[in-house]
Amino acid sequence: MTDTGYRHAVAQLLLVEDDAAIRAALIRALTERGHAVTSMAGAMAALQHVLESPPDLILLDLGLPDLGGYEALRMMRAVSSIPVVVITARDDESEIIRVLDAGADDYVIKPFGAGQIDARIRAVLRRSGQNEVKSGSPLEVGGLRLDPEGHEATLDGARLDLSRREFDLLHYLALHAGQVVTRRDLLTHVWRMPYGGADKTVDVHVSWLRRKLGETAQQPRYLHTVRGVGIKLSAP
Repeated sequence: MTDTGYRHAVAQLLLVEDDAAIRAALIRALTERGHAVTSMAGAMAALQHVLESPPDLILLDLGLPDLGGYEALRMMRAVSSIPVVVITARDDESEIIRVLDAGADDYVIKPFGAGQIDARIRAVLRRSGQNEVKSGSPLEVGGLRLDPEGHEATLDGARLDLSRREFDLLHYLALHAGQVVTRRDLLTHVWRMPYGGADKTVDVHVSWLRRKLGETAQQPRYLHTVRGVGIKLSAP
């Protein structure tokens, strides 16, 4: 797997492949192209890793020893929306359709060049990134102004001292100002975590944001809780 040394932004990849030789070659090739690669030989270990340390993208082989790749894909999709690129030697069209319908974002047939898999990874990350918290033009909601490029937020001209997570949370809510955003969406797009039992993480950060915005849950100005649904950011 040799190709030009193209460099780009680092992505955190999880490689799930039981063939040691293929695994080593892919790790080397992808690392050379600027990615950070964690590898697993089995599906169950990979699922645990996805829950504990969500990567940016998963490379999933279908021929795994402990659990079929198709079943593994379905289980990953049940707990996460992280992009998945399936890598396999199976080239049957019906199998390709089955895997894509199960939630795979792309499908690459072995053997393949390192340049091809790298290009596929970048293409999938570009597509999935359309729904992620990204840098862009400044946003204004009432007296609240967010500058994603400078990672700065001000309220009525005064700078807000926000942590990275607080800024990302406020930015995502500002991108959807006037809309109710569910905890599931926030966990997926801000925390990149699976939904289920972690909604208190959102509540705690919303509470911190309220304090910095000079409001309370009982007397909200910008952050409005819609009981049983989610959070809405709107101008006072």
